[in-house]
Amino acid sequence: MKVIIDTDPGQDDAAAIMLALGSPEIDVLGITAVAGNVPLALTERNARMVCEMCGRTDIKVYAGADKPLSRPLVTAEHVHGKTGLDGPELFEPSFPLQPGHAVDFIVQTLMNEAPGTVSLCPIGPLTNIALALQKEPAITGRIQQIVLMGGGYFAQGNITPAAEFNIFVDPEAAAVVFACGAPVIMMPLDVTHKVMTTKSRVEKIRAVDNRAARALTEMLLFYERFDEAKYGTDGGPLHDPTTIAWLLKPDLFAGRECNVEIETTSKLTRGATVVDWWGVTKRGKNALVLGDVNADGFFDLLTERLANLG
Repeated sequence: MKVIIDTDPGQDDAAAIMLALGSPEIDVLGITAVAGNVPLALTERNARMVCEMCGRTDIKVYAGADKPLSRPLVTAEHVHGKTGLDGPELFEPSFPLQPGHAVDFIVQTLMNEAPGTVSLCPIGPLTNIALALQKEPAITGRIQQIVLMGGGYFAQGNITPAAEFNIFVDPEAAAVVFACGAPVIMMPLDVTHKVMTTKSRVEKIRAVDNRAARALTEMLLFYERFDEAKYGTDGGPLHDPTTIAWLLKPDLFAGRECNVEIETTSKLTRGATVVDWWGVTKRGKNALVLGDVNADGFFDLLTERLANLG
């Protein structure tokens, strides 16, 4: 499976990158960084750092949009720490950022590869993907699928009562992506809040005992402290790697085709994903919205694939 991961690392983004790089079924054509959890200068560095933790300095990493389409950037250092990857001892990556812009890489890759063979996995704000669709509309028919982490319906929001962070940061970009016509698979908070980094699951990751697993363990121990305090749970939700897990084992998940619209105008519900779960409108279905997951199967997969790294 040929994949471009669009990301704003983020500890859970790091887990997604590690899961992809540890899975021989997946060919990561490149990683594109976007501003989100922290500013772009940190997300592109963090993406390269995670690749190096995995022993994969061959991965091409590109920097993309440093701000949303039309709004000031909102970041989440209160969750991820000032670096975005707080937890382990960090370092300066030994391999460089690729020349050129992430949006150009996305467009050129989709135009050069055979139609329907490349999946996009955006796990941050959707700015880069929207810019690529706007720059070259012809890529829409060439995308195999867009497997994204974002939004919520029954779980609603985590940055506001109505909105999940990735969609809230750039709702206009999200509106472009959901309306583009390419197949969209949506991993909302309804799923990610069921994959909790409990102590026993983190200990299994620690027991893998390679560089990537040790770093991820330290990231998760830092990252989960925010959600444990917020939700009163054992561990926190591990959002972003659900997208990669769906590519590898879609039978771990359950959901339904729905219409999804993005709220862009309301100050109260900016970034809300309006999911027609019950089919009460006549709007066309534009996304497969996942609602449930086999959490133990998900963590078994993640732990197994971490053992392939380094």
